[in-house]
Amino acid sequence: MIYSKYTTLTILLSLLFSTTIVGQNFTNSPYTRYGLGELDAQTSVKSRAMGGVSYAIRDNMQVNFTNPASYSCADSLSFIFEGGVSFQNSNFSNGSIKKNAKNASFDYIAMQFRLAPWLGFSAGVIPLSHVGYMMGKVITNEQNPDNNATVTYSGSGGLNQFYGGLSFRPIKSLSVGVNASYLFGSVSHTMSESFESNTSAFPFSREAALKAKGMKFDIGAQYTQQINKDNKLTLGVVFSPKHAELNTTGTIVDVKGNTTTGIVSSSTTELSKEEATAGIPTSLGVGVAYEWKNKLTVAMDFMTQKWSDITYMNNKEAFCDRTKIAFGAEYLPSPFARNYLGAIKYRIGAYYSLPYYKINNIRAAKEYGITAGFSLPLPRTNSKINITGQYVCMKGADKTFLDERVLRLCIGVTYNDHWFFKRKVN
Repeated sequence: MIYSKYTTLTILLSLLFSTTIVGQNFTNSPYTRYGLGELDAQTSVKSRAMGGVSYAIRDNMQVNFTNPASYSCADSLSFIFEGGVSFQNSNFSNGSIKKNAKNASFDYIAMQFRLAPWLGFSAGVIPLSHVGYMMGKVITNEQNPDNNATVTYSGSGGLNQFYGGLSFRPIKSLSVGVNASYLFGSVSHTMSESFESNTSAFPFSREAALKAKGMKFDIGAQYTQQINKDNKLTLGVVFSPKHAELNTTGTIVDVKGNTTTGIVSSSTTELSKEEATAGIPTSLGVGVAYEWKNKLTVAMDFMTQKWSDITYMNNKEAFCDRTKIAFGAEYLPSPFARNYLGAIKYRIGAYYSLPYYKINNIRAAKEYGITAGFSLPLPRTNSKINITGQYVCMKGADKTFLDERVLRLCIGVTYNDHWFFKRKVN
């Protein structure tokens, strides 16, 4: 038994630290040039296999940090420690240009346990957004080809959040909860220009960087109605109030080189509070989940975020509102199976989303995905390995915008140990 526990923890820690070796940059999407970048799914590996549904999901064997009301269903004897990583292969095209990129990332780490029969607790670290891209173009000089210029655009960074949450049950069927999150991180965007030969035009680069920190709150509720012995229905809702102004600082660094003398000069400009602005919008998510005999769960979610109300870098029209609808199902052949195959959980889902990116005053793209996965129980423990596969397509709104197709593999480990019980000694 002790060996199995250490084996599970070793697998979990190996997955989390493997992204340091493979690479921390989650994305190569040019769309992350806009705003805070690509917004993280902020769901567990289990939910990602089910299309991202989570608002009405209650599972006492895994953490659902999307809706803090779910913590109250934690098992009275269990301590849950969970983490996930992703590996993806992306293809970008606009009809004439094609590019491929491979990435890996840390997804989340979280823990959950019960403080009292009516009170649950959870804490963890979850990414909020990712920035990562590199693209370029060549500007030709027909009169003097030696003076052709190469312009490169690149970006990196992202925001993360550390959260702590409580959930309690005022009555048997109702749970309410709240997450308090501390946001921190930075994003940078760089434009550089270089030339093919020594000319009077010197290489130049400009980096615009934004650092942000602040608080974010998520308030959730779940109500479960037991229809009869075999059927029950759960309704879930999560509301996040607007935080229009994070605590931000911004800089612009210009670097100019001299190809003749080799001297490099640089200058730094501190942006004012009015120029370096960023915020978090009002968000509302609702969901419903139907469960049959502890074997089949079918769920649906809808989410909307008012990004159009947020000013970014002093631009009041930087974003569009974001919406998402998702469907998912989970099937367990035998809740009390003695054979291994009967204890595997099978999951499937799909979603459709309108991202918040805006280019040339129009919504830049639409996104859809199909998902599938399963949960493998580890022998002689209550721990699990969750595996999810996703196919995601981002379709540009204009023929000049890029289309993205992503194949993503998400791997999560749930370490579940019995900590809170008294041992008897004969």
